[in-house]
Amino acid sequence: MAAPRVSRTPRTGRPLVAYVLHQYDWSESSLILDLLTREQGRVVAVAKGAKRPYSQLRAVLLPFQRLHVSLGRLPANDDGGELQTLRGADWAGGGAMLGGAALFSGFYLNELLMKLLARHDPHERLFDAYAETLPALAANDDAAVQAALRAFELVLLREIGVLPELGVVTLTQQPVDARLRYALQADSGVVDARRGDDAALPGGALVGLQAALEHGSLAALQQACGAALAELKLALRALLQHHLGSSMLRTRQVLQGVQNL
Repeated sequence: MAAPRVSRTPRTGRPLVAYVLHQYDWSESSLILDLLTREQGRVVAVAKGAKRPYSQLRAVLLPFQRLHVSLGRLPANDDGGELQTLRGADWAGGGAMLGGAALFSGFYLNELLMKLLARHDPHERLFDAYAETLPALAANDDAAVQAALRAFELVLLREIGVLPELGVVTLTQQPVDARLRYALQADSGVVDARRGDDAALPGGALVGLQAALEHGSLAALQQACGAALAELKLALRALLQHHLGSSMLRTRQVLQGVQNL
């Protein structure tokens, strides 16, 4: 029998860089993992024996931790289509585990990626933005955390191709006026805002966001988000909900339940 193929970084032969987005039971001793990798995008793998008490994987397969993983294909009669097998995983360094409100924010990012990112569709910039956003979620400054979340949402929407160019009015392709306010709509892009629209964004803020997106610096994008945090949160929530469909994010439901308590 031929040895299973092992997925590694094509140019270097090194293991893939990955984060665990989600895991669930596959059998009494094994787990199914939804992984975000820099080189291959989202992949699904089975970690055989990971639930056993003596498994070295138990202490490694944690959310929000940077990992090096090696993946191999399952035998043809076991393969569920895209399922791979985890051959090995090692901690690759990183910050401390998230806790408290930061934990909810982290799982929110994971759920967005799982629902909006197709499998085997690599986005290296999105992966890097995820890695850079995680430590920002633990900040004591709520405004900084909110800016980090909005910046990640913008990068995600742009990477999957559904974010319009923010510096121009979509229908006319005329530059936005910094003195006016605009709405961000899923079907029409950037349009003139209606009076009383709480999600209307200042034209100057849109210009700053577009410039930061083109520059490629996540720190610059986070700073630009701070210019209109409240409006941007409402606008991006509506845009994300449109592309997510009718179902509400589970992390948002859980957070609302905790806040009600």
